[in-house]
Amino acid sequence: MTTKNTIKYIMVVAAVGMLFTSCRRDKDEKDTDTSSASDNALAEGTYNDVNNIADEAASGNLTSYLTPASAENKSILTSCATITHDTTVTPRVLTIDFGTANCLCNDGRNRRGIITVTYSGQYRDSASTHTISFTSYYVNDNQILGTKTVTNNGHNAAGHLSYTINVNGQIIKASGGGTINWTSTRTREWIVGESTLPWNDDVYLITGSANGTNTAGNSFNVTITSALRKEIGCRHIVSGQLTLTPSGKPTRYVDFGTGTCDNQATVTINGNVYNITLN
Repeated sequence: MTTKNTIKYIMVVAAVGMLFTSCRRDKDEKDTDTSSASDNALAEGTYNDVNNIADEAASGNLTSYLTPASAENKSILTSCATITHDTTVTPRVLTIDFGTANCLCNDGRNRRGIITVTYSGQYRDSASTHTISFTSYYVNDNQILGTKTVTNNGHNAAGHLSYTINVNGQIIKASGGGTINWTSTRTREWIVGESTLPWNDDVYLITGSANGTNTAGNSFNVTITSALRKEIGCRHIVSGQLTLTPSGKPTRYVDFGTGTCDNQATVTINGNVYNITLN
């Protein structure tokens, strides 16, 4: 073999080797990161939960929300929750105080701290506005910060009450687990249960968008592509789909299922499906 041919041979072998190495590296580095989807789901569930607690407390009937398996029509707001309702001021103020020590509530979550709701009218009143804030409020030792504003838009074309919900929130996870920043604008349509007093038969459809950063500090954007179905008698979203795009990564497709009340969802990344457990 001549020197010229030898050089060509070496160059071809090197190119093939580099291609093989690149393919192997691509395979080894397959994108399996579902952290943004999990953090978004935690924020979604946490701020939905706060709204439901405030609704139940404002109703004056504390035996109607989140029926646990062990007892019918039992309130989430166990005896350690002190409800104070000041109707002498404008706007009115509702305070839900879980105390300074963890209290195990009927939905299986530990809570402590205070939820404060200031409002201009009843939840069912058109044009009423409720603003929810927190003082040293923790759920399962995750600190919940920020504000949530709920505006009643009246009945829509389908005859359902509709609400605009804006959240500017932050969750500091327990045990140094990092911080989730979450901002969302949603429409919440009350499709079942408006005509009844118990809260545990209520069903909402949620649409809209969100953005934030996960516990690693990476940003993401969210768009609901199929309305999220929230049944108040269930701890988690039971159905619906959204897209989530982390900065610099492919879009994730999150599916909450077809209606079963469970803590499972799937995340599809580059055609690969991963199961996640909702907290």
